Amino acid sequence: MTPLPLPVRVAAGLVASAVERAQDLPRLVVEFPVTAVSQALQASMRVQQKVTELAIKGDRALGTLRPVEEQPAWATFDDEEPSSPNGASTVTELRPPREPEPEEPADTAVETAAEATAAAAAGDTPEHAGPEPADTSGPNALPGYEELTIPQLRGRLRHLSVDDLRALLEWETTHQDRPPFVTMLTNRITTVTEG
Repeated sequence: MTPLPLPVRVAAGLVASAVERAQDLPRLVVEFPVTAVSQALQASMRVQQKVTELAIKGDRALGTLRPVEEQPAWATFDDEEPSSPNGASTVTELRPPREPEPEEPADTAVETAAEATAAAAAGDTPEHAGPEPADTSGPNALPGYEELTIPQLRGRLRHLSVDDLRALLEWETTHQDRPPFVTMLTNRITTVTEG
């Protein structure tokens, strides 16, 4: 059998390819939306990556033109306490004004003191003597503790022993019981005992 001319063979190949494509057409129609979306997302990600790379190169180029401050003026740390040339602190802490406590008449104060002294000598406290005065001195482990803010406390905790930390935690839970302070003290005790 003699081979068919080249144009006939090419035409037969085209017909066979068209039949194969027609058979794959249902599968391609189903996959087309997914493929199109996937290609669009890939193109979008490539563009974003190129933009990010250009921004990084731009930052590097601009960084060489102007030096970066070692410590910006606005950066402060908890353990740094700025002071003025004369040694006085330049930071003024805002505290809510305290209400003056009403003064007791002199006779009532003397009677209450006498009753408390008598009760202490007898070993018990009379019911009408009133509550004991609150301990306002703060814990011995860190004088002035009750006036500290969270950042101030954080700066001072590094210098305290585990026993001092436990004393502070006990004082906090029995007096003011402020959740942020309790959490900070508990975390510091855990860090010191495990470290």
